[in-house]
Amino acid sequence: MLVHITPSGKGLRVVFKADIAVGDLSANQHHLATLLGVEPDEACKDASRASFSPQQEEILYINDAIFDYQDDEFEKLFGERYRKGMLDGRCKMDEGRCKMDEGRNLPAVIDGQPSYKGIPFGDIINEYWRRTGGVPVDGERNVRLHKLAVNLRAIMENKPQRILEVLPRLGLSEGEVLRVAESACKEEPKDFTYLLKGIVKDLMEERNMVDDEPETPPEMPKKLPKLIQLLISRTPDVYKPAVAHAVFPSLAAHLYKVRFRYIDNVLHEATLMNVLMAGTGAGKDCISQPINYIMADIRKRDEENLQREKQWKQEVNSKGANKDKRQRPEGLIIQEVDPDMTNPAFVMRMAEADGHFLYTKMNEIDQFDALRGSGKGGQQFQIMCLAFDPGNRYGQTRVGTGSVTEKVCIRFNWNAATTINKGQRYFRNVLTDGPISRINFCTIPEREIGAEMPVYGTYDAAFEEELRPYIEKLTKAVGEVNCPQAFKLAQKMVEENAEFSLLSQSRVYENLSFRANVIAWLKGCLLYVANDCKWDKSIEDFVRWSFHYDMWCKMQFFGKAIENADYIEDKPKKGPQNLLELLPERFTLEDAANMRRQQGLNGKRTAQMISVWKARGHVFQISDFSYQKSKK
Repeated sequence: MLVHITPSGKGLRVVFKADIAVGDLSANQHHLATLLGVEPDEACKDASRASFSPQQEEILYINDAIFDYQDDEFEKLFGERYRKGMLDGRCKMDEGRCKMDEGRNLPAVIDGQPSYKGIPFGDIINEYWRRTGGVPVDGERNVRLHKLAVNLRAIMENKPQRILEVLPRLGLSEGEVLRVAESACKEEPKDFTYLLKGIVKDLMEERNMVDDEPETPPEMPKKLPKLIQLLISRTPDVYKPAVAHAVFPSLAAHLYKVRFRYIDNVLHEATLMNVLMAGTGAGKDCISQPINYIMADIRKRDEENLQREKQWKQEVNSKGANKDKRQRPEGLIIQEVDPDMTNPAFVMRMAEADGHFLYTKMNEIDQFDALRGSGKGGQQFQIMCLAFDPGNRYGQTRVGTGSVTEKVCIRFNWNAATTINKGQRYFRNVLTDGPISRINFCTIPEREIGAEMPVYGTYDAAFEEELRPYIEKLTKAVGEVNCPQAFKLAQKMVEENAEFSLLSQSRVYENLSFRANVIAWLKGCLLYVANDCKWDKSIEDFVRWSFHYDMWCKMQFFGKAIENADYIEDKPKKGPQNLLELLPERFTLEDAANMRRQQGLNGKRTAQMISVWKARGHVFQISDFSYQKSKK
């Protein structure tokens, strides 16, 4: 036991061993009061920490055994209940001590938690600790809890009791925390601090992003165009949206010098590129079999020309260096190319294709790096951009007689797959340079752990026979194809996208939507040709869904990164500014520190800066943590 005089000199504190047989802490306190023959203090509801060390002369009685006291049984029975009461952010005091007015305005409650503008105070406080060095530890709790209360009072009507409802206890007693709240409400100024403004703004934006962006992509229409319905007919449901997008580059490779006029009066060919981004083990190979059947006729012709090329190479290599050698054969149209081809090989294949599309399917997006080129590299991204743009020119000029010297128009459709993280890393340096907006993206949703394995249907001769008429219609198409329904739909979607961009105030969405609309329109035009130049409602629904799905993927995988990159690029270069003018008439030390950080300056020199301002008469101090500008 320990008995000592309280700091006021008028009270007595008794620290004693709790008896589990008596009950919890409150019951033990009442029991001791009965033994001493005094009235129990109803305001004393917990074993609050000793906030001071008594001097020797203040100690009336002490038994050192109390410092070795441990009672696991008591701790097990009552400890958790005690800690819960101490750490709870709301006032748990009974009616005898602190009954709150039932009729006064309480903070809004979200999911059982007090909130400000829909943001739980717990989230605001957690973010405050994160930005100010973490949760306080012994030795700094009072000062930092006071600073937190100073920040919170602007959204708590500057009322101590309201602040008390949400202020964390950090091991302090209710009375101590209440005194902290009361002291904070006396500080000047009483408006929003820079720090709190930033926290609320960021948390609201984060909440809005979560609310606005669904966790799953738009659902595929029930009724699909006949060609798409056939191509996904052997595909498990979980993979169908990805396959429905991924088949278009190979389908478009069958079109030869076919053009479609967009709403800006520019003629486009079916330049379609697709990247499937999904988690490891998600089943990204689901697109392979449909593409294999689509490419069957092209591969058959390619095989004949590859054999001709091989025979020519053997003939050339069999002759001496000074012997006459036969020129490279004419008409070596080889459309499907290896993903690891070099840049000269790409230019040569493009020149020999004579207006046909080249096509490749890459198991990983970084296989594109074979086209990087010499020097600083990056040519692979240039090729991605040019492959989408009408009337592009690309090539290389070399001095050597055996080197490839050509200028070509790139017609290059391709598929690639990658994990989400790898895909984000691959494009991170070209976020605002164009490749992302020109590529059609798709994904595979993550399956539940332990879910059944998806089962494919059989790709057989019947499937091949059903597909053949559609492929023939694509290969027979010629010249400019006019599809008035697709044209009208593209116009309407552009207007809808502009309206959504205006309402959402998302510059990133607007910029990405321009080419995403072209991609979706091209798919509609291709389906129109494959359907014997007949339009139906299923094509329109598919085009709309394809656009929104593509945009969902782009915003989900790259939206935030593009926004950040745009912010850095658009941030104006400013000269030195008058920092005092950036602060309100009354400000705190914390406001000044945050303002310095926003200007890219070291926040640790804030006190020194204010000290200079005070010495020169620019500001004067009105409390421990707040200042006011001088009127000069």
